[in-house]
Formats: sequence, C-alpha cells, structure tokens
Amino acid sequence: MTDLNQFTIEPTLVPAQSPRAESIPVPASTRRTTVLPKVEWNGERPSVIPLHRERFEELRPLGQGGMGEVMLLQDHDIERTVALKRLTDGADLDRVLRFVEEIRTVGQLDHPNIVPVHDVGVDERGRYYFVMKHLQGETLESIIARLKAGDPEAHTRYPFTARVQLFLGVLHALSYAHRKGFIHRDLKPANIMVGPFGEVTVMDWGLARKARTAEAAKPGAPVSAAAQGLREAASMLTQVGAVMGTPLYMSPEQARGEHDALDARSDIYSLCVLFHELLFLRHYLEGRESVEDILEGVKTVTPQTEGPSERNPHQPRPPAELIWFVKQGLSKDPAQRYPSVDAMVEELQRAMSGRIRVHCKRTLLKRCLYETLCQADERPKAVMFAGAVVLAVLLGVLVQLVLKLFL
Repeated sequence: MTDLNQFTIEPTLVPAQSPRAESIPVPASTRRTTVLPKVEWNGERPSVIPLHRERFEELRPLGQGGMGEVMLLQDHDIERTVALKRLTDGADLDRVLRFVEEIRTVGQLDHPNIVPVHDVGVDERGRYYFVMKHLQGETLESIIARLKAGDPEAHTRYPFTARVQLFLGVLHALSYAHRKGFIHRDLKPANIMVGPFGEVTVMDWGLARKARTAEAAKPGAPVSAAAQGLREAASMLTQVGAVMGTPLYMSPEQARGEHDALDARSDIYSLCVLFHELLFLRHYLEGRESVEDILEGVKTVTPQTEGPSERNPHQPRPPAELIWFVKQGLSKDPAQRYPSVDAMVEELQRAMSGRIRVHCKRTLLKRCLYETLCQADERPKAVMFAGAVVLAVLLGVLVQLVLKLFL
C-alpha cells in the first residue's frame, strides 16, 4: 500500500517551458580539502603538520525524496558529522530553482527550532548541495507510531503535557518563519525531528515560499510584481491549479490548488492536523488510500474528537482544553481558524497554565478548580471554610442515603 503520509505532490512543468538542468549554467566544482592542520605534541612543544585530504567523507544515506538525497558526512576539519542534501542528476529547472530557494530560505531562518545551513557547493558531477546540521533523535512520525502501538517507554516519556511541549517547539519555529514572511506548505510529522533532550526541529523547507501580497496575487499581474524570489519565478511555469504538498496534512485551500490564496492560516490548519494526530494517535482521514479520496476528504471531512473510534486503548482521553484548542484550528474556513501562530501559542500556554476557556462541563469544572486553587493562596481561610461547608453537605446527603437503605 502506498504511504501517502510520505508522498509529496509537486507540480508538473508546462512542456513548452521546461528546460532541463543541463542547460542551466553550473559553476565548476571545487575540490574541498581540509584547511586545519594536525597538531601533535613533542615533549613540551607542539608541532603543526599540514593536512591535505578530502574534507567531507560520505558515511551513509540518510534519506531520499523527489527533490534529492540526504547523506551523512564526516567533516574532517571540524571533526563532526553533518548532513548533506543534494539534487538528483538531471533535475529540471523548477527543482533547481526551488532547491536554490530552499537554501536561501533556511539561511534566513536563524532559529533554534529550524535546522541551520552550514555551507553550499557543487560536487564533481555538477549537482548543487548544501551542508546542514546532522540532527539526532527520531521524527514525530516515529513517536506517534510508537505511542499508537502502545510502547510503554514512549507513553512514559510523552504524556499529554510532554506532547504539548513538543508542539510548542513547532509553533515557535513557524511563528518565527511567518514573521519573516515565509509559509512552510509541507508540515507533517515526518518533517519534525525530536532530539534526545526533547529539542524540536522543523525540517524540509523545500516547498516554503514568501507569502504573496494582495497586489501580487491579482490575476494578470506581471511576473516582476508577482515573483518573490527564484521559486516564485519558477512557479509561473507550473500548471494552474497544480497541487503541491503532502495530501494528508494539506489545508482545504491547498488541496484545491489555490496557491495565491495561501497564507499563514494554511500552515495553521496543517499544524492542527499534526497536533490532532499527536493527541488521538490516528489521522482523521485514516482508511483513505488514494490521493483523490484524501484530497476530497481534506476538503469535506471535519476531524472528529468524540466517539469510540477516536479513543486509543493505550491512553486516556485527551484533556478537554486541548480538544477545544485543536478544533478551532481545523475549521475548513480560514477565517474561523486562529489568526496567527502567535495566537495559538498564547492560547495553548493559557490552557496549560489552568486559565482554561469554558466550552463544556469538563472545561467548566477544570476552570472552577483552577480559580479555587488561586483563591487558596489569597484567601486560605475563606477557601477552607467553603470546603468545610461543602464537605458537611456531602456528608449529610450520604447519611440520609444510608438511613433510607437500612431503616
């Protein structure tokens, strides 16, 4: 069965305007050698020995996708492992331009929750590449799979409070990117790396682009007005209405191919699909297998949060405040979602601190308990007296029930 969680749809170039990468001028590759010398100690005096060897040594593949491949390298100058992402042979113009813009996009996003770029270059076969930090840990996709299978270690390490902290790390990365004017367009658990110390990193910005202005989005706008960077110039070559992204995590407007309408709220929908799956350990479109069925589901199916089908036997029901939080971001209407990722962060932090908004009986009870605990610090005597009164009333009711049963 096709793994649609990993499948990313990319647009097809119009044949008449589809030059191959071979026609793109590529600078001559430069042999990368080490520049730092080897230092040896001979008694009390160090000796410096020049070294001339290949700086990067390929160790093993880390992954491969439609845009290119990722390799694990040993950097012999700095003595650390790094990851190298490079284009595949014969990449067309669209992919080359989007690869170049991915490098420049990530290069502008200097944030602890976004993977940094260390270097760029061209290899001996004329393939562009960039070197980035080698991330340790596992993807959020792997964590969800282990939780869903009932892995005891995973459930001990990732209770709901820990999952919220992971999600906040993702939100901080997207909040920063959106403030810089970029939308990701391919958010999914496989693109979120969680490190051994709980550090969260958002990866794969290959489909990211600058959000268009209202003027640039007008029909018939000239390329010079609409294009914002090389990727936007390349996107002018794509067929109208082409769908880009991973089907299971698209927003409805992205599934309809409305690229000019995409803004931060499209990423917000994808974020909430991801968080819904992290809470309930199942995707809301689980069971749909074809791309067509999934795209139709994205447009029409409202994610459910109630009922037996939403319960995982390996965990309790998700907290009510988190259920209501994720519901708002999953609205099919962008205007009904959170206005920004910053608003999501504020609302989630508010809920986790106990200042829960009242939506139902469960949230009402939790809010009352929170307010009572707050009053316990300011008016401890009043709270103790009120508690004693409530306890006395409950004891009285219990005594009456016992008397009715035995007399």
